[in-house]
Amino acid sequence: MRKKEMIAMLLAGGQGSRLGVLTRKVAKPAVAYGGRYRIIDFPLSNCINSGVDTVGVLTQYQPLRLNQHIGIGIPWDLDKKNGGVTILAPHVKTGDSGEWFNGTANAIYQNIDFIDSNNPEYVLILSGDHIYKMDYSKMLAFHKTHNAAATIAVMEVPMEEANRFGIMNTEDGDKIYEFEEKPESPKSNLASMGIYIFTWDRLRDALIEDNSIHPDSDFGKHIIPKMLDEGQPMYAWRFDGYWKDVGTIQSYWESNMDLIRTLPEFNLYEDFWKIYTNSDHQPPQYTAPGSKTEEALLSDGCEIYGTVCRSIIGPGVVVEKGAVVKDSIIMAGTIIGENALVDHCVIDEKCSIGKSVQMGVGENIPNEAKPNIYNTGITVLGMNSSVPDGIVMGKNCVIYGRTFPEDYPDGRLESGKAVVREV
Repeated sequence: MRKKEMIAMLLAGGQGSRLGVLTRKVAKPAVAYGGRYRIIDFPLSNCINSGVDTVGVLTQYQPLRLNQHIGIGIPWDLDKKNGGVTILAPHVKTGDSGEWFNGTANAIYQNIDFIDSNNPEYVLILSGDHIYKMDYSKMLAFHKTHNAAATIAVMEVPMEEANRFGIMNTEDGDKIYEFEEKPESPKSNLASMGIYIFTWDRLRDALIEDNSIHPDSDFGKHIIPKMLDEGQPMYAWRFDGYWKDVGTIQSYWESNMDLIRTLPEFNLYEDFWKIYTNSDHQPPQYTAPGSKTEEALLSDGCEIYGTVCRSIIGPGVVVEKGAVVKDSIIMAGTIIGENALVDHCVIDEKCSIGKSVQMGVGENIPNEAKPNIYNTGITVLGMNSSVPDGIVMGKNCVIYGRTFPEDYPDGRLESGKAVVREV
């Protein structure tokens, strides 16, 4: 079989629990981003723009939306007879037993047969939940020049924040001599981005050997330290572009808001590095007489009759007359009722906000049930949720499901409270 130079394995099975109700029914990589995109569009687009035409997408948690979105890879030109995109779910291996993926490296180990069937010289390991543009061919050229067993993409972070990351300590030429996971006293500020290129025969041996020791084998905890201890040549490849792990409500909100600046740090409109997506054909956006938009990103098929300021509006969203949307993310198919106020909110797909509702007003009190997730003043609605007319809602509130007037004593939901109904 003809040898491929490099294939990509895209880890897209994470739940993304820190995104709260946004990932209650979908995997994190399938969450909408920037109006018309989904998070996984970015690594997939990077692959095809970099000349990587064989991609295995490893799914696990709530894969339906993700599988439907990827399909056979047509939007990314990955519908190829030799290569293309393949969805790789946990499956029965031998006999009648199968198992879930139990770690990032374990997920790759369980798909060794798929990788071998493509006969690659190098394997690119990616996460499906980061927002960035990267030319992986440049990273591969670096890897080959240094005859590396592994090359790890890194970016410099402020030294005072380095203890939040996996840190690569390097010698001259950026050869890695030590990896520290969230060190109390970091020696450098080169943070791992979770993007790796491995020489496949080296990685294959390491995966098989480590699997007998760690059934939950992980690249950061096990494989990288193991290869370093063995003295295998490993290098850090520096990246200085835009990169965002949208793993929290605040970081997800911030990254979306980055898109609406006059000169955005992260530009979706560059012809030479397009971001592709699987989007339905929508009618043009419509802004009615008397409506107002300011620093807004409006997707196809939306209708604006009210006011939208500093917000991301998804496909098919309707903002009715007199409604005001500020500093918010409104996903596809949602309706904002007449004279409603939506301020610092993230509203998932196919929601309904009643007339004269006020959302995101009051004190910034962390959510009483999940203060570690909802604590920055952003109120969040999960998919297919509804809020009846006239409700006043505070900050850090959570709504999930169809709600009714009796769910809101005195027509209010105080900051930090939640109403959760199964859809």
